[in-house]
Amino acid sequence: MTQESPVLVERQGALGKLTLNLPKALNALNLDMIDRMAAQLDQWEQDDTVACIWIDGAGDKALCAGGDVVALYRESGSYGEQGASQFVQDFFTREYRLDYRIHTYPKPIVVWGSGIVMGGGIGIMSGASHRIVTETTRMAMPEITIGLFPDVGGSWFLNRMPGRTGLFLGLTGAQFNGTDALYCGMADRLLPAAGKEALLDALAALTFTADEDQNHVLVSKAVQSREMPAGEHPAPNLRVHYDVIQELTDGATLPDVYQTIADYSGDDEWLQRAAKTLCAGCPLTAWIVWEQLRRSKHMSLADVLRMELALAVNMCSNGQVKEGVRALLIDKDRNPRWQPAKLEDVTRAQVDACFAEPWSRSPLQDL
Repeated sequence: MTQESPVLVERQGALGKLTLNLPKALNALNLDMIDRMAAQLDQWEQDDTVACIWIDGAGDKALCAGGDVVALYRESGSYGEQGASQFVQDFFTREYRLDYRIHTYPKPIVVWGSGIVMGGGIGIMSGASHRIVTETTRMAMPEITIGLFPDVGGSWFLNRMPGRTGLFLGLTGAQFNGTDALYCGMADRLLPAAGKEALLDALAALTFTADEDQNHVLVSKAVQSREMPAGEHPAPNLRVHYDVIQELTDGATLPDVYQTIADYSGDDEWLQRAAKTLCAGCPLTAWIVWEQLRRSKHMSLADVLRMELALAVNMCSNGQVKEGVRALLIDKDRNPRWQPAKLEDVTRAQVDACFAEPWSRSPLQDL
């Protein structure tokens, strides 16, 4: 029996379709999938018979639950070892290159972000020209739980959210839904999950032209006409919690903000869960989130991805990711032994070391 491809490539009229095809793993992104998607996007850009790209996930549970962190676990060095493996560098380099490609792609890209969209899934979705969520969408950047950080352009898009919403989501890994995604700029339209096939058929039936700008307009109108009425959208979390989020993050230093969130004593379950995740998360990651948002405030997307590449390789090298993934997914004891173990034990030198480029020329220098 032949094994099915991890990325299904199909055509429907002028529509080029890419489907992440590991539904049992919630379409977690591995290097093979990244390479196949990148190659297909390159090919379709040069193909005049393809006017629009569609990206979705197999099954109805997830677009993509994130990167294949178990593979990173296997390839990351243990504590005390210097340097991450070539695999780790290659994985993040090619993943971020694909994300940048989607951000800058000339033809319209429609991403169907139904179900779980987290980490690397957000990386694929955030740069698309038409980002669709549904009533089942659950999004998050929960990297603090595994000792990584909100990457795939997180420094870029978290800084562009209302107020300090991005800082809060980065520190707490809090989940947000489709309504929230519209509010914080991570999605463009909310459509009913049951409307997927009808939208696909409508897009395939469009009278596309050689004018890419005009094709963007055609796709926008087709998507907009199928949007779910506002009254039927899921109840929001971010908009209703905006003022509280601003209060919780209103500190001049990370320890101030960390303590305020950790001390939350209200009865709101969403905020309770957020505080709990922060307290159990990697202390070094919390510092990275604070610092990455400060450093990237005026950076270009390309510069952001170059900074994040150095961060990702360094966080895999210093053992944080290995320990986080071990506790969550390998041994599943949910008891990570972070080093340093407390926020106050993290030194400035340790934070700066995470941002230091481990190469003379960035592998993403050409972006």
